[in-house]
Amino acid sequence: MDFLHNIIGILNEHGIAFLKATWITISITGVSLFFGTIIGIVFAGFKISSIKFLNRISDIYVGIIRGTPLIVQIMFLYYGIASIVTLDSFTAGALALGIHTGAYISEIFRGAVQSIDRGQMEAARSLGMSYSLSMRRIIFPQAFKRSIPPLANQFIISLKDSSLVAYISVIDLYNTALSVQGENYMPFETYFVVGLYYLVIVLIFTWFTNRLEKKMDVSKPKEVRIA
Repeated sequence: MDFLHNIIGILNEHGIAFLKATWITISITGVSLFFGTIIGIVFAGFKISSIKFLNRISDIYVGIIRGTPLIVQIMFLYYGIASIVTLDSFTAGALALGIHTGAYISEIFRGAVQSIDRGQMEAARSLGMSYSLSMRRIIFPQAFKRSIPPLANQFIISLKDSSLVAYISVIDLYNTALSVQGENYMPFETYFVVGLYYLVIVLIFTWFTNRLEKKMDVSKPKEVRIA
């Protein structure tokens, strides 16, 4: 009963602060995913390109991101950017998360594109389509459809990873929890509450992505027929 009473007390006293922090968490995640998706598309293109120099650039980028901890990347980019240009912590954090996420999204897109039967491209080219037109009209639509499940998983991971921006003073859910538990000396109850907020966001996002998967019939990918 004491546990439940403490939970209710935290929600009553700090509910507004947690709601504001929830919006910041969702916002920084959304902005970082926007940047990360653009970066991912670009480096996926580099990886599947026939130009070896671009392949190498993609390999180096993905290797560095995969080989170093996210918190180190955030600190390195935040203080590195701050030494060149003045950015607020939200913008710097979103950019750092976007660069990190972009590496994983690039691999998702690369894998999705390479999973498409090569006969699709050969058939399109035999009909006189250029390489770029074939990719845009034939390959990319199928690849995007196949990439939805792993992209949804990566987006959820990015949402949870966004908690690390608390260490560069972004007032997100985790940062708010740190402040609240410092006031009430109830870390277990406070982190239980913030965990519920994260869980609700993830469940809502999962519901939407499941609806999208069913609508696009992702589980049964169909090849595009070229007549």
